[in-house]
Amino acid sequence: MTTLATAIGRPEKGEYASFYENYISEVQGNDILATLDEQRRQMLLLLSGRQESDGDIRYAPGKWSVKEVLGHVCDAERIMCYRALRIARDDSTPLPGFDENNYVANAPFAQHPLPDLIEDFIAVRRATLSLFRNFDEPAWTRRGVANNNEVTVRALAYIIAGHELHHQRMLEEKYLK
Repeated sequence: MTTLATAIGRPEKGEYASFYENYISEVQGNDILATLDEQRRQMLLLLSGRQESDGDIRYAPGKWSVKEVLGHVCDAERIMCYRALRIARDDSTPLPGFDENNYVANAPFAQHPLPDLIEDFIAVRRATLSLFRNFDEPAWTRRGVANNNEVTVRALAYIIAGHELHHQRMLEEKYLK
């Protein structure tokens, strides 16, 4: 079945800053909405049933904890969705970047129970899916400027998915092996 997201296709070079290439190349297939939905399930499977102490694991000194990684994924997704909304609505105001290390340093992720952070991820991802499902065809290819770089709405969807894949793999390989 062809969905709007499938019909829109993958972003092309020039629709995003080159530093996002690694994230976008991680995303398989052309149905970004199905990918985002499946990622929600996969992250839930990875983190459900973990001990509270697992949320405090750091794979090396000075690295973020599992809770901080999950909080960072949610923060970044919220910011990318805000960018997508603004650009989809044809708002040409340049959007600022953000310092993810500063966000994590100033967030109380470590004080929250791991199940609460998992629930937050699920809520954020559901909101992301709702947002993108409600864009019409012209919105997906609109261009805007974020962090001094041109980006399209469809590129932002793939960046969100690739960013989550990157961190899920880090959790699997370095934190929760």
